[in-house]
Amino acid sequence: MGATAVRMHCPEFTSLHKSLRRELTDLDFVGYSKQAGNCTKMIVSIGYEQRMLQPFYRQENRQIYIDNFNKRAVDVFYDKVVMCHTINFKNRLEIDFPTIPLAELFLTKMQIFEFTEKDFKDTIVLLREHEIGETDKETINCAYIGEIMSDDWEFFYTLKTNLAKVEKLAAGLASIPEEDRSDISVKIKKLSDYIDNRPKSLRWKMRASVGTKKKWYREVSSFKGTT
Repeated sequence: MGATAVRMHCPEFTSLHKSLRRELTDLDFVGYSKQAGNCTKMIVSIGYEQRMLQPFYRQENRQIYIDNFNKRAVDVFYDKVVMCHTINFKNRLEIDFPTIPLAELFLTKMQIFEFTEKDFKDTIVLLREHEIGETDKETINCAYIGEIMSDDWEFFYTLKTNLAKVEKLAAGLASIPEEDRSDISVKIKKLSDYIDNRPKSLRWKMRASVGTKKKWYREVSSFKGTT
């Protein structure tokens, strides 16, 4: 997952990713909890050192590794990513290779409350490279995303807010060719309309009635490792 996965999954628009000066830094992975022992052995065997997270940042499904010599970090999540919102990977990791499925790759960006420039860059390249449709095959699966959003108003609200930010930023950035901006805008509308039109659960409607008077996201800070 992360920017490296975006780069791997978007070969046609790698040049756009690079032109936006999106640097690849740390590595992020997802696996199943049953694989944790073997993952640890493998990562440590190639020179990484496992770090314990300080209690405030600790998650039972997350591990951090540091390569002190090359100054690189590896972040590994198991079964789910718990950040501003939760993304569950149960029975989903087999769908794509070597990255997580495109729907989840897209959602890892959309779940971020404090949406950053690097998240924007990753998102527009994902949208430019792939169509929006009801399948996972080289497509951002709006049916799967819509299923999640129709039962989770909090995630829905963050995603819709971020989609609006992406469209506004892309429209105002001269370094993105007009053809790319237009294509991205069309895909954002298609995805947004699909999510809006999908029937919502009672749970969604009850939470929507409260709205932003109650915090709808988790606070997430950078990890703090200890030796």
